[in-house]
Amino acid sequence: MEYRVFEDKILVRLDKGDEIVNSLLEVAKKEHLTLASVSGIGATDDFKVGVFDLARSDYGHFHFVGNHEIVGLVGNLTTKDGAPYLHLHITCAGEGGKIVGGHLFSANVSLTAEIFLGKAAGKAGRERDESLGINKIRFES
Repeated sequence: MEYRVFEDKILVRLDKGDEIVNSLLEVAKKEHLTLASVSGIGATDDFKVGVFDLARSDYGHFHFVGNHEIVGLVGNLTTKDGAPYLHLHITCAGEGGKIVGGHLFSANVSLTAEIFLGKAAGKAGRERDESLGINKIRFES
């Protein structure tokens, strides 16, 4: 992994074998990020996603292995309990152009990934909403 800071943007290049979520959290910690947008593209051959099941208030988990293009990686970075917190969604195209995706739990890069973090001034935290089973954004002053 390498990254560079350009004013209010950080460009992250991930290499084969890098894990996306952990790598972005590492950058966030090093750069003391508290609020940012996330967007990226790349390739993965091993990723885990979820789709939230409203009836169970929990995620259904799906694991995909094999060559996939990351068509879109989007989300945000806030904080929870004083630490960086990522909320990411991923869309990937596999064999025959079949599209899969969901809430990203982990993804290993197979070739490269190019990800922008758009730094924002301010802070937003997360707090657990037990009635929904999710960590909702909490606006801070």
